[in-house]
Amino acid sequence: MLANHYEQMLQGKSVIRELSEFATARGKEIGYENVFDYSLGNPSVPVPEAVTETMIKLLREEEPVALHGYSPSLGIPEVRRKVAASLEKRFGVPYAEEDIFMTSGAAGAIAHALRAVTEPGDEVLTFAPCFSEYFPYVNGTGARLRVVPANTETFQINFAAFEEMLSEKTAAVLINTPNNPSGIVYSTPTIQRLAEMLRKKSGEYGHTIYLISDEPYREIVFAGTDSPFVSEFYENTLMCYSFSKSLSFPGERIGYVAVNPACQDAAKIVQMCGQISRETGHNCPASLIQLAVAEHLELTSDLSVYETNKNILYRELTSLGFSCVEPGGTFYIFPKAPLEDAVEFCARGRKYDLILVPGDGFGCPGHFRMAYCIDTEKVERSLTALRRFVKEEGYFA
Repeated sequence: MLANHYEQMLQGKSVIRELSEFATARGKEIGYENVFDYSLGNPSVPVPEAVTETMIKLLREEEPVALHGYSPSLGIPEVRRKVAASLEKRFGVPYAEEDIFMTSGAAGAIAHALRAVTEPGDEVLTFAPCFSEYFPYVNGTGARLRVVPANTETFQINFAAFEEMLSEKTAAVLINTPNNPSGIVYSTPTIQRLAEMLRKKSGEYGHTIYLISDEPYREIVFAGTDSPFVSEFYENTLMCYSFSKSLSFPGERIGYVAVNPACQDAAKIVQMCGQISRETGHNCPASLIQLAVAEHLELTSDLSVYETNKNILYRELTSLGFSCVEPGGTFYIFPKAPLEDAVEFCARGRKYDLILVPGDGFGCPGHFRMAYCIDTEKVERSLTALRRFVKEEGYFA
């Protein structure tokens, strides 16, 4: 007999992946250069040459059996030490090796963090708009994800709704800043207020409410944007990081959990993550990739193209009449659709070879996401299709 839970999940496949597959198929018909595919958040700039050279050097110079052997269950100690030292240097939080757990990207980090601080039946709160995959991440642990409605004026946290939804069942709060899909960065006042509320409610309920901070876009922040380091403001923070975006490295699946050393039961959490790995079959990311990123923790790809693309699209969208909160980072923009039904709006866009993602799956119906991690030349060419779409469909007339 097949597992009913996963069989049922087949009915709810990722809309983003399905749109990406549609774009690929359409590209075979008309040339992919003529499909304006804003569906998938796949970095469009190359990995830094220095990272490639480091991997080549490791392969050439290290003893093969040692290089390709299993790493310890918590990650390679030298790598964990370097990650901790880099974080302390950059952000002033005194991490040590024992606070770092190496993972297969941010998804692996979140999976471990959630299991470490929740029990079946607990609730995890997150804020709309949110990454659609949070639902299987959380619900697969036996906990329940609840989404706080969005403040669509700013996409900062809707604190009134958040306070109403907090309860004794709340074990953790999951945030994503810089945010997918809105591109918004939670400001210092937002994070300070969130931390104050979590401390207050933890005291009222008699148990710690942990903050799980999902930060794969931490390095993609645009000029003039206030971008606080979340763990600096709330001691009970488990920070989940990935090198997928900073180093344009998504296929290598490398990231980590960093447990604030001031966190309740900090000494146990990373050790528990090792046991979670046993249960889930995680068994550590590749040793070669751990060693390679450890040499380039403060290096990034050339991320400037994303701000260039954002500026082009934001100017065009707002000039056409779209209502849109300007992104402060990432490579996403999240305008309000001119139709109440954003699914229908995005479906109509396909007639113009514009591949747009409706906001329904992000907990924010009536909006749509554009992932502008594509060549700037293609962004510029897409404007003609966007103008034609708006004109021929009669939007903003």
